[in-house]
Amino acid sequence: MEVLLLYLLVGMGAGTIAGLFGVGGGLIIVPALVLMFTAQGVAPEILTHMAVGTSLATIIITSVSSIRTHHGKRAVDWKIFATMAPGILIGSWLGGMTADWLSGAWLQLLIGIFAVVIGMKMWIDGLRKAELPADGGRVPGKAGLTLAGAVIGWASAIFGIGGGSLTVPFLSRCHVVMQRAVATSAACGLPIAIAGALSFAVQGWSDPQLPAWSSGYIYWPAFFGIVLTSTWFARLGAKLAHRLSPQILKNCFAGLLLVIGARFIWLNYAVVFG
Repeated sequence: MEVLLLYLLVGMGAGTIAGLFGVGGGLIIVPALVLMFTAQGVAPEILTHMAVGTSLATIIITSVSSIRTHHGKRAVDWKIFATMAPGILIGSWLGGMTADWLSGAWLQLLIGIFAVVIGMKMWIDGLRKAELPADGGRVPGKAGLTLAGAVIGWASAIFGIGGGSLTVPFLSRCHVVMQRAVATSAACGLPIAIAGALSFAVQGWSDPQLPAWSSGYIYWPAFFGIVLTSTWFARLGAKLAHRLSPQILKNCFAGLLLVIGARFIWLNYAVVFG
């Protein structure tokens, strides 16, 4: 019962983050599940992969709720989404395969470095530049968007974070205003989650260390506990995103990345290099 309550609380936090920042909630889910799976005695060799795979599975549900809210506010750029989607699907599947080749400690360390780099970049950009002009200023062509989708899908599936930490700054740099970048990122999180979760399920299907109630690297008790609350709170987060100024939204997003990334680096650096 206590474990289920913790999963419900993780879902509340992850859902709010998903709607607010368009990141699918993975930046909350993955670290939380790493801690919970460790406490439950899941084999250290696979617990990080299970955290990432389960996170991607929950993002499927969370993204749908977040997309509906953003679409209702006419904030999603569906033309950009449609162009990026094929690359996202391919990249996400390959990301699941890549993660399966990495040890748990390496995977956590890379997640931490990735989060810190993106967070610092967004924070520095916010200090250097005022709000970018209206969307459409420098959006690349079809080939560029498809390639960007593949890279974003690949990296996001490895880290189980729904793509927002790459898609949001990418679209922001393309002069897509922040609220529209967040909304479009939320839409891109759905194909990332679908392809990535399927890849993690396939890669881990025959692992002998899997606990009961698992399908590959997806752990269903955690999945259901999280999605029971994350869907509702994703709507709350999406509504909040449209009430905050673009600069405040960007700064909050950068701060979240820095905190999560620093913790992952601190916990795993000595394991990898010690």
